[in-house]
Amino acid sequence: MEIKLSELIAPQFYDIHWDILEGKHTHYKLYGGRGSTKSSFVSIEIILGMMQDPNANAACFRRVGNTLAESVFEQLLWAIDALEVNHLWKVTLSPLRLTYKPTGQRIVFRGCDDPNKSKSIKLRHGYFKYIWYEERAEFEGDEDERKINQSLMRGGDKYVVFYTWNPPKSLNSWVNQDVLQVRDDTLCSHSTYLTVPRHWLGEQFFVEAEELKKRKRLAYRHEYLGEAIGTGGKVFDNVILREITKEEIAIFDKIKQGLDFGFAADPLAFERIHFNKKQRRLYLFGEIYQVNLKTRKAVAEIKKINPENKIITADSEEPRSIASFNELGLRVYPAKKGPGSVDFGMAYLSDDIDEIIIDPVRCPNAAREFSTYELERDKNGNFKGSYPDKDNHSIDAVRYAMEDEMVNKKARIRNKAKRGLR
Repeated sequence: MEIKLSELIAPQFYDIHWDILEGKHTHYKLYGGRGSTKSSFVSIEIILGMMQDPNANAACFRRVGNTLAESVFEQLLWAIDALEVNHLWKVTLSPLRLTYKPTGQRIVFRGCDDPNKSKSIKLRHGYFKYIWYEERAEFEGDEDERKINQSLMRGGDKYVVFYTWNPPKSLNSWVNQDVLQVRDDTLCSHSTYLTVPRHWLGEQFFVEAEELKKRKRLAYRHEYLGEAIGTGGKVFDNVILREITKEEIAIFDKIKQGLDFGFAADPLAFERIHFNKKQRRLYLFGEIYQVNLKTRKAVAEIKKINPENKIITADSEEPRSIASFNELGLRVYPAKKGPGSVDFGMAYLSDDIDEIIIDPVRCPNAAREFSTYELERDKNGNFKGSYPDKDNHSIDAVRYAMEDEMVNKKARIRNKAKRGLR
């Protein structure tokens, strides 16, 4: 009996299926809500792909090894059943392994709680064409993934690396920030249950989803729509991520620039912006963001973005760095910091600016920082009274660049106060 893939793959994954067949990308980051069938899709792709390529093997990972048997292993068994190819696959439980009988190709399973085991995976034939990280949000960061990929992605022509997860609430979670990074070899896709045929999930699934939607809208958005809803402490609700065209840039006439010096593990952050005062819109369209960027190299990079040598407002706590940058031909002036300047600046950017428009390709780090910056909570669950001093290097650079506007506002406030106005 012929199996139609449309009966096994939800419509939202059709384009990704063809993308894989055509070899357009290497990394596929698939995230979304409950019931989106992303894991089912990946399991079908791996089983089919291995049966069509005699050199292809697969390795599947979760953060903790003892979670594999009842999750990703079972999911691949489902795919084998769904494709009706049980007779072609050998199932081994100790250690967990699936073997394609005609050729001996293998699917192996490992937990990242023991990194050494991942490094020691060897194959008699072929290479690890498919790599799958399931429940990616469980990982503490991308270090394990990076090390494993470096070990396994050798000796092959084409690789397909899958990453699947349900987004955590916090906008600051590393996986939520990761999808904001742009790479030519990576496809990111968000999926939900809404395009999945109802009979696949069962009627009760939809009943429960609709009930939660009525009672707890935010919980529904997080659990079923797979949205990173945040912790409730999001600072910048005025951020818009979109392309800023060359035509728009050509008519920008209020260009400002800010610089936050980077030392040790902190990056140097330079932001080039335009402020439309009448419309209360701030445009971010140029960026340098790099750790361990030496002074001469930093100046050279800034000159590329700043050919007119416009004024740059920088962190005043680094007078020596400012002097060095000026000696090399830039026009850098220290920001006029004072008591409460950080709080005032953050409040100005979040409350007084109607739209902060950021080009995520030109300014990926500013896009990430402004989109994910949140107030922290104390042990009792209450928001702390200060802005967190982390993951804010681009934000600080923008704050310095807008200093003159903030100074003017402070002056207006003081003048009003003198006249008895509020």
